[in-house]
Amino acid sequence: MMIMRPLVNENTEFDAVVVGNGDFPKTELALSMLRNAKFICCCDGAGEGLINRGIMPDAIVGDGDSLSPAFKEKYKSIVHIVDEQEDNDQTKATRFCISKGFKRIAYLGATGKREDHTLGNISLIARYTIDFGLDVAMITDYGVFSASEGVTEFETYPGQQVSIFNLTCTELSGEGLKWEPYTYQSWWQGTLNEAVGDAVTLKGNGVYIVYRCF
Repeated sequence: MMIMRPLVNENTEFDAVVVGNGDFPKTELALSMLRNAKFICCCDGAGEGLINRGIMPDAIVGDGDSLSPAFKEKYKSIVHIVDEQEDNDQTKATRFCISKGFKRIAYLGATGKREDHTLGNISLIARYTIDFGLDVAMITDYGVFSASEGVTEFETYPGQQVSIFNLTCTELSGEGLKWEPYTYQSWWQGTLNEAVGDAVTLKGNGVYIVYRCF
């Protein structure tokens, strides 16, 4: 069965928005998602930053190490401390959203600042998509990351910049790109491709992540 990954725009609806403690989004698309979000779940210290910007989250989830005792006391009704250290705060926030029955989740503020956190956060969308069965999009000021497996059609526009990161595929092919995709052995090999039409179709026997520029 083919999976569909539409473009993300101001009209795209998500059950919840998870806000990370990376670079705060600046684009109108991301900011409109925050303003119109049905449910906002912040990763630990991102909650304080969001409140300081005048937006009240519905939940703040994490190990609490970046929140002051005074803040935790003041907002104790929405602060949820998860002490285990197996998962990072982004995954803890995701699990909290799952407990609320949410399936379609957007991630903002997940990139920037520490590069190791950025790489870890991006890689986790494959886990959320494949292992948790969620429909997720990680949105930055420049584009959107999506994870998939098998046959997937990604909505595009002519000239859109597209990068493909092979995680576990031993066979990978596709159509709709300026340069034909193949089974990339290194992450850089699938970067900086370009859509030639309104859709790109990828076929892989494992998991891959696709980045589409805005």
